[in-house]
Amino acid sequence: MGPRRRLLGRHPLKKRVLKNTAAEADQFRLRAAVAFACVLIGVIGLGFWYFRLQVWQHDDYAMRSEANRVKLRPVVPGRGLIYDRQGRILADNVPAFRIEVTPSEAGDSEDWLPQLAKVVALTPEDIARFEDERRASRGFKPIVLKMRVSDEEVAAFAVDRWRFPGVELVSYLNRRYPYGELFAHVIGYVGRIDTKDQEAMGRSVLTHTGKTGLERSYEEQLRGQIGYEQIETNVDGRPIRQVGHVPAKPGADLRLSIDLDLQRAMVTAFGDMDGSAVAVDPRTGEVLGMVSLPSYDSNLFVNGISSVDYKTLNDDPSRPQFNRNVLGGGPPGSTMKPFMALAGLDSGFRRAEDKTLSTGEFHIAGQKRGYRDSHGGGHGWVDLRESIAQSVNTYYYKLALEMGIDRVDQYMTRYGFGQKTGIDLLGENIGILPSPAWKAKRNKKEGWYPGETVIAGIGQGYWVVTALQLARGTAAIADGGNLRQLHLVREIRTGYESPWVPKVLQPTTRITDNPAHLQAVHEGMEATIHGGRGTATMMARGAPYRMAGKTGTAQKVSRKGNVSMNPHSLPFHLRHQALFVGYAPADNPTIAVAVVVEHGGYGGSTAAPIARKIFDAWLLGKMPEPIVPKDAPAPTVAPLAANGAAPKPSATSKLGEAAAQAEQDAPKGRPVAVNGAWAESVAQINARVASQPGHTPQVLQGPSMLRPALPGYVPSQTPSEAPRSDDALIEPDLDPDAADDDDDDDDAAPVTAPTTEPRR
Repeated sequence: MGPRRRLLGRHPLKKRVLKNTAAEADQFRLRAAVAFACVLIGVIGLGFWYFRLQVWQHDDYAMRSEANRVKLRPVVPGRGLIYDRQGRILADNVPAFRIEVTPSEAGDSEDWLPQLAKVVALTPEDIARFEDERRASRGFKPIVLKMRVSDEEVAAFAVDRWRFPGVELVSYLNRRYPYGELFAHVIGYVGRIDTKDQEAMGRSVLTHTGKTGLERSYEEQLRGQIGYEQIETNVDGRPIRQVGHVPAKPGADLRLSIDLDLQRAMVTAFGDMDGSAVAVDPRTGEVLGMVSLPSYDSNLFVNGISSVDYKTLNDDPSRPQFNRNVLGGGPPGSTMKPFMALAGLDSGFRRAEDKTLSTGEFHIAGQKRGYRDSHGGGHGWVDLRESIAQSVNTYYYKLALEMGIDRVDQYMTRYGFGQKTGIDLLGENIGILPSPAWKAKRNKKEGWYPGETVIAGIGQGYWVVTALQLARGTAAIADGGNLRQLHLVREIRTGYESPWVPKVLQPTTRITDNPAHLQAVHEGMEATIHGGRGTATMMARGAPYRMAGKTGTAQKVSRKGNVSMNPHSLPFHLRHQALFVGYAPADNPTIAVAVVVEHGGYGGSTAAPIARKIFDAWLLGKMPEPIVPKDAPAPTVAPLAANGAAPKPSATSKLGEAAAQAEQDAPKGRPVAVNGAWAESVAQINARVASQPGHTPQVLQGPSMLRPALPGYVPSQTPSEAPRSDDALIEPDLDPDAADDDDDDDDAAPVTAPTTEPRR
């Protein structure tokens, strides 16, 4: 009773409810239908997805799968070679190795970099450059850590390679300049690609690009076209085999108009003096030689210059990196007188036989200021030929004042001044043609004075011309009035089997159409050297040929009043620039030159003898001893003939010597660099291959690829040091009273002539 009572008591009013089976069945069927529909939709969707993968996107995913198995590896082409006019190599490529790191595979650099530095010598510059590129790039892209790894380091890394995942040893072609300092301002150099280069070139696998000189001007031709290899890899990404490739197209080769022997002779002719010189063929406009001194070894920049070397170059007051021929310039002094004489004849203001009285001082009407002549007592009555030979200032003072500065400007433009010469180097300075319009742009508050016209007639004042412009104008006089484009590249070929194609030049213009006018100027220039009272008569001693030329002196400081200042009495750094322009042989010119000697004093006693040595080298074959092409030097090389200090040796050192030098110059406690000479030199390669039966001398162009040298190329066998003296700069002992002094003691301008700074 108890349990029943409790149950009944617990639910006294509850009624029994019967289940609705029909409703439950409907609910079940509804749920089943919904579930079936969901499953059906999922199956249909999955089937559609499978259809999409297998049919619609089959090609895309198949390509992606193939890409995971087959990798595209770029093949960098061999950079084009550069030859001199005789076929001797001036820039080539040698096989070398570099260390590349893929950050995503290598991991944190703090874990592996100190260990790698024990195997491969790394400089602070290498590490800093790597860290900068790593932060700026994606982790899967390889980054160069060290260029030109030595053979000892290659062997050491091969043993411990397993310890450094993501670190690879990659072969490449390293640019080399066998003659270093000799062509630094002509050929220039290639350097590591930086952020600015990447922006200009876009995404590129190249590691180097032309930075200066012809390497930069002809970058697109020298670079070539990148090829690709299809490499099959395993699941670990290791290459198995090559399944296809698109060959790289090597860069075009350049044959220059420059002659290696003449270039060396021009450098030797300067001795310890600084300056610039240009030698051209007046019949073609080809540049036979072009030097800017002091110079530097362009090999230092190929793989990144060390901080020690960079500081040495930048701190040198003589600015070895400054290309004086292209970027420089200054007043031409009396070398402008032949052009002024021609302008006087062409404009009708002078006849060749007209005479002008030189009393020693010229005055503008109504002015007290006097403009001195080179001789205190004057030259007497002189005609045009004598005015050139004796460098008579008064003749050109009067001529310039009568013609007017605007007409002078007009004729000087016709003769090629104030414009580019067409030389195939970037950044050429066009100079300054003094005129009221030019001065108004510079100083609107000050007008043009008659005295500025007077001194413009003798190449002083605001004049700025380059040695290239002087050489071009002189060559035009020598070639009967033909003003030709100056050029360094003579021919280009796009492959070894391809023919050499001459460089396309700008049309030739005429500076005058009157042969009699040119003949009168020519006679005056010839009398400068071979006449009894010429300013460069010492230059003619013992010469088996006749020359024509003009000396000049460009002032660096002005003079007050009528005081005549001997440039040899000035401190060395304030001495005038010595100049000479000329050509030879006088009756049938094959070479024209412009020589500028910094702080040289008079042109007749300093620049003219240099020009004579250049003429002898080209016309008589009086060349210096040949030099052997060299490998890229070790770091910490001082520039050639730096002022005030003897340069350090620039020849390639032995491995131990390079290591000792690098350890001495590197900061304490940091890894040091050791540059080894892994590759053979040009001479070694040619000697080795030539010794094999049936083979001709050849030069390495790429890995496992030999390219024959041009016909007639024979490597030099006589070793020598750098082409210039390694002694400190010595002030030349010049005699101001010598018979061949340039007596054109050009009077100073009322204002100091401007100087040009290197363009940045």
